Amino acid sequence: MLRDKNLIPLSHQHQHALALCVRIERGVEAGKTDLEPWLVEISALYQQEIAIHFAAEEEVLFPAAARFGELTLLVDELLNEHMTLRQMFSQALARDLDANGVRRLGQALSQHIRKEERQLFEDMQRLMDEAELGRIGEALNQELAEAPDSCILPSTETRLRPRK
Repeated sequence: MLRDKNLIPLSHQHQHALALCVRIERGVEAGKTDLEPWLVEISALYQQEIAIHFAAEEEVLFPAAARFGELTLLVDELLNEHMTLRQMFSQALARDLDANGVRRLGQALSQHIRKEERQLFEDMQRLMDEAELGRIGEALNQELAEAPDSCILPSTETRLRPRK
């Protein structure tokens, strides 16, 4: 199913975070284990985009979805995942994650995003009419206004391919 235009801003932010998740996984596999540059990048993405994104979902998206009985369990799962992810991001901010912790954060974030995209967004589009999705989109635009419109570029240390 094509993504409804009102959910696209969240999907764009999901793409930014998924790109980081893929680079973390590949970086760990390639043995790029100098953690400080990864923790700096993870922390920056969290502070500049993900924290705002989580708040927008919790203030706008999840309450709208939870009005549908068949989505309440999924919304509860996603809220619990936000708590777990916030703890992991707090550890990254405190520079208290080892290589396994960084990899686990990338995996947990990736799984969470895919659940939102494949389950929550699809179900919301199926259950909600255009007007309701429009109201959600307007509210999300207000909530996301402070998030930058571009993604954080990898540093030299977290770039997996050298520049040409």
